[in-house]
Amino acid sequence: MVIPKEMIGPCGLYCKVCAIYIADRDNNSRLKEKLVALYQGNTPDKGRLPGSEALTLNDIHCKGCMSDDVFVYCKICDIRNCVLQKGLEGCHQCSDWPCLYIQNFPMSVGKKVIMRVVPYWREHGTEKCFEEEEVRYHCPSCGNEVFRGVMRCNKCKTPLDLD
Repeated sequence: MVIPKEMIGPCGLYCKVCAIYIADRDNNSRLKEKLVALYQGNTPDKGRLPGSEALTLNDIHCKGCMSDDVFVYCKICDIRNCVLQKGLEGCHQCSDWPCLYIQNFPMSVGKKVIMRVVPYWREHGTEKCFEEEEVRYHCPSCGNEVFRGVMRCNKCKTPLDLD
């Protein structure tokens, strides 16, 4: 399996299992609405991201963190910018990991995944790490592709904890 480089966030998040990417890829308006509400803090137990009050359905688009069409928050991500500035492929190559950018990552599921993935990435390399991320995000009951952070399969309704 070939993992496209634009789909590998330097922080260790795999873009092909990101809800923003999937909502854009599938042109899923219902998922886009839920994502706007999530980022605006209009869902239980979620924090608001700076500037999110102006977020619209049209902002829910991305072709991968390292592509030319990046979600608005990924475009200004301190982690992404740090890795690019240092000329690294990702945080797995950084001697400062985990840094304050990781410690202060604003989305709890994302931070949890970053903390799981980066050590694995260091030990096993890019190809194996992200092939396993791709496989991980499928419902074990029905095989349906799901996104990072999902609590229940949207096809068979099985409760999930894949992160």
